[in-house]
Amino acid sequence: MEVKMIGVIGAGTMGRGIAYAAALGGYRTILEDVMPEMLTEARRWIAQAFDEGAKRGKLAAEEAAAALKRISTVSAVEDACRECDFLIEAVPEEMELKLELYTLFDKFAKPNAVLASNTSSLSIAEMAEMTFRPELCVGMHFFNPVPKMRLIEIVRAPKTSDETIAVCREVGLRMGKEVVVVKESPGFITSRVNALIGNEAFAMLEAGLASAEDIDKAVKLGLNHPMGPFEMVDLVGLDVRLRILEYLHETLGEKYRPNNLLKKLVAEGRLGRKSGRGVYEYSTQEPSSGS
Repeated sequence: MEVKMIGVIGAGTMGRGIAYAAALGGYRTILEDVMPEMLTEARRWIAQAFDEGAKRGKLAAEEAAAALKRISTVSAVEDACRECDFLIEAVPEEMELKLELYTLFDKFAKPNAVLASNTSSLSIAEMAEMTFRPELCVGMHFFNPVPKMRLIEIVRAPKTSDETIAVCREVGLRMGKEVVVVKESPGFITSRVNALIGNEAFAMLEAGLASAEDIDKAVKLGLNHPMGPFEMVDLVGLDVRLRILEYLHETLGEKYRPNNLLKKLVAEGRLGRKSGRGVYEYSTQEPSSGS
């Protein structure tokens, strides 16, 4: 199967990053969102990202301009579905919303279109049940910020075909990413490991063992992580991390029970960079992110 056009559903932080990577990989790209202001902001962000890449010498100015021209926007899921060979949903990490999308995908997408979810933890098999083409349903878990993070987790559900996995590999490689393939299980590889690290960091902070700054510094310098757990959760969103932990706790057991301090901060609206305050405080608010 040849992929010429990719549709990205959701223009939040993850969706706009995936659209950037798809266009840079040479694909005609349609970015969809029901909120016009999100599409406007996404276009601005993508243009700025290409401009910065050109200024830093990471890509030629002509390449950046050509990639930007490959991106168009629409405000209805069905409009993206009808034209694309490959669909990637990047909406918030809420199963009901994703199931609704997969119903629309099945109704409007091309018969052989791959239907991919950017979920970081939820069941691809459950989404595939909303379609008559489970062999084309797959997980493609990107990481924030997409332009800088090199990994994609390709998640194989029980009925995902070998051909679908092969197409996802090719798409990921053209986007300039490294890929790993994992059988579907709650949290896949990275979310399970990261959730445990982050939850334990909150437990240490709650117990007063060290400051957030020192915990982050210890993990970065002692374990060679590029970001500390609190820097990471503020970037991803405390609400996103809480939803992942709640799901992992429900499916995998007690060791994933969300820490009380994390729940308290979310209840107070301290969601991270996007709200201006999470574990740390920030001077400006950032656009709401997807999953």
